[in-house]
Amino acid sequence: MQLKYLPTINSPEDIRGFSNKELHELCDELRNYTIETITEIGGHLAPTLGVIELTVALHYIYNTPKDKLIWDVGHQGYAHKLLTGRFNDFPSIRKFKGLSGFLKRSESNFDVIGAGHASTSISAALGVAEGRHQNNDDFRVAAIIGDGSMTGGLAFEGINNAGHLGRQLLVILNDNEMSISPNVGAISTYFTRLISNPLYNRIRNEFWDLTGKMPIAKSTTRTLIRKVEESLKSLIVPGILFDELGFRYFGPIDGHDLDEVLHTLDNIKDIQKPVLLHVLTKKGKGMVSLNVESREYHDDAVKYHAVKPNGKRPYKIEKNVSEVSAPIFQDVFGKLTCEIARNRKDTVCVTAAMREGTGLVQYSKEFPNRFYDVGIAEGHGVTFAAGLATEGIRPITAIYSTFLQRAFDHIVHDCAIQHLPVIFCLDRSGIAGEDGPTHHGALDLAYMRCIQDMIVTAPKSGNEFRHLLYTALNITDKPFSIRYPKASSVDFDDNGQAELLPIGSWGIEQFGSDIVILAVGPMVYTALDAAKQLSLSGIKCEIVNCRFIKPMDTAYLDSIKKKFSKVITLEEGTIVGGFGEGVSSYLLEVGFKGRIKKLGLPDSFVEHGSREEILSMLKLDVDGISQSILDLIGEKEASSS
Repeated sequence: MQLKYLPTINSPEDIRGFSNKELHELCDELRNYTIETITEIGGHLAPTLGVIELTVALHYIYNTPKDKLIWDVGHQGYAHKLLTGRFNDFPSIRKFKGLSGFLKRSESNFDVIGAGHASTSISAALGVAEGRHQNNDDFRVAAIIGDGSMTGGLAFEGINNAGHLGRQLLVILNDNEMSISPNVGAISTYFTRLISNPLYNRIRNEFWDLTGKMPIAKSTTRTLIRKVEESLKSLIVPGILFDELGFRYFGPIDGHDLDEVLHTLDNIKDIQKPVLLHVLTKKGKGMVSLNVESREYHDDAVKYHAVKPNGKRPYKIEKNVSEVSAPIFQDVFGKLTCEIARNRKDTVCVTAAMREGTGLVQYSKEFPNRFYDVGIAEGHGVTFAAGLATEGIRPITAIYSTFLQRAFDHIVHDCAIQHLPVIFCLDRSGIAGEDGPTHHGALDLAYMRCIQDMIVTAPKSGNEFRHLLYTALNITDKPFSIRYPKASSVDFDDNGQAELLPIGSWGIEQFGSDIVILAVGPMVYTALDAAKQLSLSGIKCEIVNCRFIKPMDTAYLDSIKKKFSKVITLEEGTIVGGFGEGVSSYLLEVGFKGRIKKLGLPDSFVEHGSREEILSMLKLDVDGISQSILDLIGEKEASSS
């Protein structure tokens, strides 16, 4: 497409001299370019399309980067990137060594705080505002929170403290729920002014009381008044709520009416106390007319939240040797939960705003009364599951590994200490791909291992996932975790039969005599491929499927002393506090005198890229593992084998 403005914009300063007509044209160009580029290369699409006008208005009115904008969640920030000097690099977004798909402090001084998780902006912005106060500085701070982030408790904790401190802070609530879009218009603009007037509230309450004293047609009159009251409630209650919390409330306004957004921001930008601006937007605006009629808009917004590349710009990615045509673990999980629910009426599923991502769409449709989406509130979800478990319900709680970190205390305090059998299914464990370090599930093996009485597991395949889920349901006095990556399940039989696995048992996949590889999850297959490659050099590797990370198979570990002098542990998680450290510690205690090498994720944050690219970079692919084995065995020893 022909671009008039974007190639010339190196910073927001370049748009502050634009005419009103040019700003409108810039919004159209931003929306069209984002749609064209992201549908080609893949990435988050709908969130940014909903905030195009808001982004332009903020950078036009505010003196960024001196004034601070904090985005929540960061995937709303694609237009922000395009206006802050990253146009030339934009096609590399979410690609290996390219731009991040979220805000990133090391990427730009316009990115004040990175946010891959949700509900963080208000707390972070308040910290920035208080730092400004401590430093006796002078700049504005605005937090843009949306796409469900207000369902997280952290947002309300931030609001509560912000109202108490009373610093200048603008919170923009980007409300993209279609149910309230009819509130946009002249009437809502009028009520924005009206609700700031205490006289209105007093007269309204007194009029309501008066109707209760009418001797004639009291019921009819009050019914009419109640309907009016219900119509006003969505406009009035937010204002009252936030006013009571110490915020000046304005809105709702139409977030796609650029002139109205510019006018409102200009009017409120210098109010020296906390302000909340309620902005109504359409998530995915611009995609609707291209795909479905507007009455189906909400489903379209979900569909285009994130898109895959359309193939016009193909990127060659080497596939794992062991990867076969099989459903991904997320699809296997969805099938297994439905299978279990049909046979066990005491089971339910809980997730935190990730129904689609965790594979629970079919379950939610087939068992709507046994499905709970608690919103972006992982801590609440875990404690809610604990409460369910006290009543004999068996909750299967599906939360991304990296998001479950936020609920660590709830896992300990509300589940483990209480000996409650909550089942945790940790989606996106290991390398999460293009979403980067905020989404890589690097820590779950370490943080689950340290919790007393927690059973920690990882299936190598979809079929073993079934065995572990049914085994978990057989445990009644402690929590049970199952972790798996966003990757092929390698092997899954829709009609397979479940097996109850002995707790702590491992399985020998291949016998060998030169070295033993203790592998976790699907890394078992990578180890088998590496062993096959090394067998051509006469090296005999024993491969063990360590499906139980805690408790470990101590009987097998005891046998290692007699059989092997060299051990490699292999996991798709941090080696600090992970499975390998558990193995090393145990073998040291029982007097193992050989050499141990731990392979896994490093003690540093791993950047974004495809799983294949990152695993190759970390030498956790077939070639990398083969080389590690050769290094441990020694070239001379290998050649004489």
